[in-house]
Amino acid sequence: MITPDMVKSLRDRTGAGMMDCKKALTESGGDLDKAVEVLRQKGLATAQKKSAREASQGLIGTYVHMDRIGVMVEVNCETDFVARTDDFRELVKDLAMQVAASNPQYLSCDAVPPDVIEKEKEIYRAQVQGKPANVVEKIVEGKLAKFCEEACLLDQVFVKDPDGKKKVRDLITEKIAKIGENIVVRRFVRYQLGESAK
Repeated sequence: MITPDMVKSLRDRTGAGMMDCKKALTESGGDLDKAVEVLRQKGLATAQKKSAREASQGLIGTYVHMDRIGVMVEVNCETDFVARTDDFRELVKDLAMQVAASNPQYLSCDAVPPDVIEKEKEIYRAQVQGKPANVVEKIVEGKLAKFCEEACLLDQVFVKDPDGKKKVRDLITEKIAKIGENIVVRRFVRYQLGESAK
């Protein structure tokens, strides 16, 4: 039996609509954690459908940390209506704080220049000399994935996630599912007091 309290509890945890929560709870046999997972999977599918849609509205968000680090980030959505919502503004602020805290060099692994990827691979191969070739390649791929997690904004763990598991791209996917529009991080810039210009 799905009670209104169960639906409310799921809505509070996910921000999903009442009917979606009720369906997810029914599908999961009343298990709250499984219902969250059902909603996340459906949200991911919805987000993937929306990813092809044009996102030319949005905001440029700023964040200054203790007058020593300054960040500007451009985040796009489909309509100016969504750009003015609290959910979208919160996302933009969170992304600016992420850039300030984690100092990503690139937006995503796809944005890393091929020569940088090759240089990283060379370094990793040199670190594991003497091992069989197939083992070396697996280690290199693993280290490259770790490099992307540290150097690329979308692949970083979201700094405000208490479990330390949610990546920035997951945060954006959740917002797409909740808001109902495509969201794209277009670009960012980070300044730190005293650092030399690139």
